[in-house]
Amino acid sequence: MKMKVGEVLLLFGFTGVATTMMLAFLWAPSVSINAFEEPAAQRIFYWHVPSAWAAFIAFGALFVGSAGWMFKRSELMWRIHIAGSEAGLATGLMTVWSGCVWGAAEWGTPWDWSDVRLNTFGLLTLLAIYLVLGRSSQPDGVETRDTFAAFGLYGFILVPFTYVATRIWSIRHPGPVIGTNDGGSLNADMGLILLIGTLSFTLLIFGHMLTSMRITAFEQRIEALQIQLDGGK
Repeated sequence: MKMKVGEVLLLFGFTGVATTMMLAFLWAPSVSINAFEEPAAQRIFYWHVPSAWAAFIAFGALFVGSAGWMFKRSELMWRIHIAGSEAGLATGLMTVWSGCVWGAAEWGTPWDWSDVRLNTFGLLTLLAIYLVLGRSSQPDGVETRDTFAAFGLYGFILVPFTYVATRIWSIRHPGPVIGTNDGGSLNADMGLILLIGTLSFTLLIFGHMLTSMRITAFEQRIEALQIQLDGGK
């Protein structure tokens, strides 16, 4: 059976993610012992940062899909909305989980409610949970879609707010290590594995969304056929 583009991207993405974790654990980049309370916990950095990057891509797709549905009533955009929310949930949970593991080892607590960036990203993940669970528990319809699309639009403001939070309110979460004026704070070893992880998670998230859109299209066709069959009785 011929593989679809989404499935190919998923395959390469999963392979790259597994390679990233293997390199992080078996070929640990050099770190400064003085820079970390628990240097070994730093290894999860190569899962945490790329998964957060992928989550931002997913929430960007959620915004585009929500806007496309609200203003164009496009079925394609609604499928992008669904794919973005599902991908945002998956990568959001990955980011939160890996961050809690790192925080518990490095800070002595898995979560700090006074840290703005942690809380804004947590809200993004809760938004994804609401959209995914809400869509599965509510009948599909224009009003339902409008409600979820509105949440997708308004929730997107948390994405740039989350990124700049540590520049304004730096409490526990470290500031950005890429996209800074000084070129970042990564050495070559760390940068190499982070690059592999980022590319892998990017492939993974696009493969996830393309596959999700394909599944949603099949579900819509089946539902339309069921309606036709029920109407013919």
